Amino acid sequence: METKNSYILRIYRGHPGNQYWEEFELERKPTTNIISALFEIQRHPINRQGQKVTPVVWESGCLEEVCGACSMLVNGKPRQACTAIVELIIAESGSTTITLAPFSKFPLIRDLMVDRTRMFENLKEVFAWIEADDSRDAGAGPKIAPEKQEVMYSLSKCMTCGCCMEACPQVNDHSKFIGPASIGQVRLFNTHPVGSFQKPKRLHVMMQEGGIGGCGNAQNCVRVCPKNIPLTDAIAAIGRDVTLQAIKDLFSLPD
Repeated sequence: METKNSYILRIYRGHPGNQYWEEFELERKPTTNIISALFEIQRHPINRQGQKVTPVVWESGCLEEVCGACSMLVNGKPRQACTAIVELIIAESGSTTITLAPFSKFPLIRDLMVDRTRMFENLKEVFAWIEADDSRDAGAGPKIAPEKQEVMYSLSKCMTCGCCMEACPQVNDHSKFIGPASIGQVRLFNTHPVGSFQKPKRLHVMMQEGGIGGCGNAQNCVRVCPKNIPLTDAIAAIGRDVTLQAIKDLFSLPD
């Protein structure tokens, strides 16, 4: 029975085709985050009915909001479980019951763990890397203006966590939209002095079905991004660049 010194984790568990809600009652502690709570369930997998069950499956890595692995829905909001503090969630919602569920925009593996391969494949599609001809020391690279450095730094914080994809209404089974994270990386590598040599190639990908034209401007992505990346700015910038690239292609102008 729930007391003032306890809280309930209501977790949407199971595997594709067989999902169900299961509740666990845990002791309230000031510094507990969702990952700590899941570890506690892993040590003592006893549900509210007193039944011993299989431990909850989830994914985690760094435990400090850097790797992006522990993405899940916490009270319906896409976020990182490692920085979701239980007491703050209770204070915000006014309830001692916290719901956890897996992301819905990615293939479910089991319980809270999903397959984010789609996002990494998207990064390959947009050439999200800097090409180098060899491993020799070429000396100092070109100087980058502070304004560009600021933009690049903010975009480089992307963890490929999938929060923006989960929140975006344009990412669904009926759309090929590549998603905000990949568009942000297109801007990052197009801004880089060396990466800019591949700029037309990346912009041509953005012109295809599922590219920049798939954005519906809902702006949910920037609201849920755990790293506060200016994704809508990146989408607007790539939209302008795509238009300019289309004009260059039309009149065969040099890049």
